[in-house]
Amino acid sequence: MTSGRPGVFARSSAEFDRGISFYDAIYGFAVTLLIANLDMPPADAWRDLSSLLDTGILGQLTGFALSFVVIAAFWRVNVRFIRRISAMDSATTTMNLLAAALVILIPFTTQGISDPATISYPLPTVLYAANIALASLAQTAMFEVARLRGLEAEPMTPREHTAFLLDSLTVPVVFVASIPIAFAWGGDAGKLTWLALLVIGPVSARLARRASTPRT
Repeated sequence: MTSGRPGVFARSSAEFDRGISFYDAIYGFAVTLLIANLDMPPADAWRDLSSLLDTGILGQLTGFALSFVVIAAFWRVNVRFIRRISAMDSATTTMNLLAAALVILIPFTTQGISDPATISYPLPTVLYAANIALASLAQTAMFEVARLRGLEAEPMTPREHTAFLLDSLTVPVVFVASIPIAFAWGGDAGKLTWLALLVIGPVSARLARRASTPRT
């Protein structure tokens, strides 16, 4: 039970709704900031497609598209986690604010992996990977804090919780793994490592769903 506890805002309260609206606005603002990473090509570049591509706009558009998907995915995860808690308190709010702050940094680290002058360096890939990994871990930590404080709406069994953690950790594990790869073999090799999520992600999500399915 969360009602009557000081500093705890139940799902039915106005404070809870204001918190959700605040986080939604942050994620929307972070997505909007991505447009600042696109440099307008000079007038001469618009003569033909080859000239336009020579400006490096394709790399910038790729970085924009990647981070748009990433931020949208973080927003969906945040919505899913908040749906699984019955209330918010100061500890969960702090962790959610930390995750939101790291999401706001994504447009900045996107600049490094999409700017033609820096796209080939290992460091921009490393910083972007660290940014994504930390943001993902902060989101998971928010839910874990809520769970430890008795704010989980429908408590998971140990089996369900293990599967949930394994699924939640796939993103940070893959991005952290790309850091030494980027340092050793370059930024492009590090970025290619992220493609592993196209396989690992669906598999871990399926296992998590299977763990939450009641056995007959």
